[in-house]
This record gives sequence, structure tokens and C-alpha cells, in this order.
Amino acid sequence: MSTEHTVAASRCTMTEIVLPNDTNGLGNMMGGRLLHLMDKCAAISAQRHARRVCVTASVDNVEFQRPIREGNVVVVESQVNRAFRTSMEVELNVWAENPRDATRRKCNRAFYTFVALSEDGHPIEVPQVVPETAQQERRFKAAGKRRDVRLVLAGRLSLDEANHLQDDMVEAVRTARDSE
Repeated sequence: MSTEHTVAASRCTMTEIVLPNDTNGLGNMMGGRLLHLMDKCAAISAQRHARRVCVTASVDNVEFQRPIREGNVVVVESQVNRAFRTSMEVELNVWAENPRDATRRKCNRAFYTFVALSEDGHPIEVPQVVPETAQQERRFKAAGKRRDVRLVLAGRLSLDEANHLQDDMVEAVRTARDSE
């Protein structure tokens, strides 16, 4: 198995029209229905990257920014931002397209963590992500920070061990001192 893959190799785009049975009493897409679509899209990205069966390990920072209306076309886009030893951070962005006036607006964003599994169901190492653009490099670095936060909050990493967060703290102190 290759030890590195590009972000582009993991990209997935799914589209679906919002029908009446997908909505709540206000005519907006139900959050659980959207989370279902997002989980499927993220799983495809993770599996494309790892080339293995992958399972959802965590879902965090889901932002329901704008409602998606009945009749809109939902576009879910995902990609692997960074791979760690056996896990990957998958970023999802959700758009609502209005087919009547050809407009598109961003509605949701989330970060999912997936773990790749071996044939016998145990976590297995995954290829690293190779960022190819400045934006991918920023996402790559931010994924390390989010991972540290997740692990600290879960009690699986001490604040002293959160290297990505420590770098930010040192830079913040240095910037504050330089501006005095």
C-alpha cells in the first residue's frame, strides 16, 4: 500500500434533492437526515484514502448555519485533511442549491474522524496525506490542532502533550510581546 495519498484522491461529492419526507414541520431538511448523508460522504472519502473499510470514530464541530429547504438540491463535499496513525480527519461542507433561481449557498460544515480497519476488524495504519496547495497545508495544520483538542477533551492526551496547541500558545505569546 502506498504510504502517501493526495487530498484530491479522497474527494467525494454527493447530491440529493430534498423531498417532503426529508423535512420537518417548517419545510426544512431534518438534521438527522443531513447527518446521515454527511456520514456516507465522509466514509467514501476515508475509504478512498485508506483503501480499506473505515468506521466513524467521532463527529465534532457540526455547524448548522442555514436551513436547507424542501426542493433544494443538497451538495455534500468531503475530503481527508490529514491522516494520523490509524485515523483520518474528514472535512465536510454542505451547500444548498435552489434549482429555480440557480443560486448556491453554504449551509453546514463538520469534521468527522474515521478509523481504518484491517480484515479482522482491528485499527490499521493509513497512508499519510500530501498537501499540494497552500489551502490544503492550512487545513492539514488545523487538523492537527483539532485532533489535540479532541484528545485532550476525551482525556486521552494531557495538555502538556498537546504539541499542536503548544505551538499556537508560544506563537500567541511571541506575537503579543512583539506588539508591545
